[in-house]
Amino acid sequence: MRIAIGGDHWGVELKQTIIKLLTDSGHSYEDFGCYTTDSVDYPDIAKKVAEAVAGGDFERGILICNNGIGMSLAANKVKGIRAALCYTTFNARRTRQHQDANILCLGAGKEQKQEPVAEIVNAFLTSEFEGGRHQRRLDKIKAMEGTA
Repeated sequence: MRIAIGGDHWGVELKQTIIKLLTDSGHSYEDFGCYTTDSVDYPDIAKKVAEAVAGGDFERGILICNNGIGMSLAANKVKGIRAALCYTTFNARRTRQHQDANILCLGAGKEQKQEPVAEIVNAFLTSEFEGGRHQRRLDKIKAMEGTA
């Protein structure tokens, strides 16, 4: 699977951990930044990753900031993106199964209480959209953004 990944200055270290997980699992990726702990604006990174996923160049995306909320808000402004902030494997699995989320957002701040990141990422990447009654709901979301 091709993964677009990016993070702000808070996410640099966690992003490197996730890149190793992706590589070890046989996924390919492109790193959309940032590359140092110098302060950057997270919407710039979220836009790059979201546009790459929405454009079909990547099957999924992963975004990281201090608490994951900013990246979620910014990425979801791009048509066709369903970015979900997940702190548990249950959330990561369920958002794929029910909402067909295409970007996983994570918090890298030390105050975040979350399950091990490797398990969350794996749950997000290995879970599939269930369709059925969820398709009807997804179609309504797509209609709201004009992508249906």
